[in-house]
Amino acid sequence: MSDLGSEELEEEGENDLGEYEGERNEVGERHGHGKARLPNGDTYEGHYEFGKRNGQGIYKFKNGARYIGEYIKNKKHGQGTFIYPDGSRYEGEWADDQRHGHGVYYYINNDTYTGEWFAHQRHGQGTYFYAETGSKYVGSWVNGQQEGAAELIHLNHRYQGKFINKNPVGPGKYVFDIGCEQHGEYRLTDMERGEEEEEEEALVSIIPRWKALKITELALWTPTLSEEQPPAEGPGQEEAPGAAGTGDPSDETQGLVEGFEGEIDTRTGEEDMDTFREESRENSYEMDQGNANFDEEQSDLLQD
Repeated sequence: MSDLGSEELEEEGENDLGEYEGERNEVGERHGHGKARLPNGDTYEGHYEFGKRNGQGIYKFKNGARYIGEYIKNKKHGQGTFIYPDGSRYEGEWADDQRHGHGVYYYINNDTYTGEWFAHQRHGQGTYFYAETGSKYVGSWVNGQQEGAAELIHLNHRYQGKFINKNPVGPGKYVFDIGCEQHGEYRLTDMERGEEEEEEEALVSIIPRWKALKITELALWTPTLSEEQPPAEGPGQEEAPGAAGTGDPSDETQGLVEGFEGEIDTRTGEEDMDTFREESRENSYEMDQGNANFDEEQSDLLQD
């Protein structure tokens, strides 16, 4: 991790550190609009109340990061935009110095996450868009991971089902733009290993494998899965598939979908970098790495 520096806490009252130019109250505290240069080289320009950053302001870190938004008692709180040194940025709600509420994160590879945040992590309902493939995950998140009822939407088909720890698990269906659905389930299986690997005592990798059960015409989908309850955070409600299809699938459709079995491609990208935190007191923070390959890309599972 790069050397990120830290933001020094501005002292209250008469024990002001660093340079300050601006308004003060009758007891000498920074109060009103002012400009400050902290001992570590960071700068702040904005509103103060009783010696602390409070209200709208702009904080610039010496490493190039900056925050433009609202403060309450020296902490980011309310609406604000944080631009990170790598060029990624977050625009949305903050609480107690953390991303919390609704917001959008723009990653350096042009991926985006739009949705709910809790304690600095993706949590609740949200949509992650993969810029390279045009695919997107629409549904539930728990502690930064894809988990719960969701849709994984690709260019010519989509998967609807339940996810646990970023992988599809249990009953679900693939919906094809050609006018049909394939119902089935993902079953966890041991990854096939070579003879040498089998002789060694190693941890067994578990991967989800799709088992097709039947083919039907199109039907409306709701995130509530049959015979399974959604997680406490609630089912995905961001998008639902379109209207019902007409007639039985054609012979061409049958040939395409009947062979649609196999393994999900668990190609992983890079996780969200560590987040900026503790900006005000100890005021060191970590960089939230905007590489958005944090979730498993699902490959085109169509196989003849």
